[in-house]
Amino acid sequence: MVMEHPGPQYTQNGKAPINPALRKPRILLAACGSVAAIKFAKICECFSDWAEVKAVATPASLRFIDIASLPKNVDLYTDEYEWSCWEKVGDKVLHIELSRWADLIVIAPLSANTLAKIAGGISDNLLTCVVRAWDYSKPMFIATGMNTFTWRNPFTEKHLMSVDELGVCFIPGGDAMAEPSEIHSTVRLFLESRPLPLN
Repeated sequence: MVMEHPGPQYTQNGKAPINPALRKPRILLAACGSVAAIKFAKICECFSDWAEVKAVATPASLRFIDIASLPKNVDLYTDEYEWSCWEKVGDKVLHIELSRWADLIVIAPLSANTLAKIAGGISDNLLTCVVRAWDYSKPMFIATGMNTFTWRNPFTEKHLMSVDELGVCFIPGGDAMAEPSEIHSTVRLFLESRPLPLN
């Protein structure tokens, strides 16, 4: 399935399917403004070898992500692109298209700020708009990354409980985000146990 809108802000070309006879999983990876976002390229690398991957980065996460180090077959979308391709009523909206395209979403790292926004239903950037438009019959995985004091704040537990009620899968790591290999293996094991839709 090809998304019918202009390309992303940062386009990385070239895809090499592992098994062209089977549809590859479509995975949307997202990063928030946490120092753990320095590992985002590694997370993308883990998934892009066997899945179709698109990525979303919040403005704060771009302080930590080395865009040039992202795999060449991963397209990165940012807030600046959310409305730049929209000109009139009836045009496709990026956050809707991304939420429809993906079989699942992985937010790693998930910052305390974005966790609070998701728990409160706030949609003020590309990522939170994707989450607000998300079909929760499809999986959503989160791996938090925040400092110790923020992690121990009572609001963090409340917000995690709120997203848990939505059926969101939490990949534990505490204040330090789970390692990319652990995030990858958790999601891949989940996918191997469930058939993908044919479309």
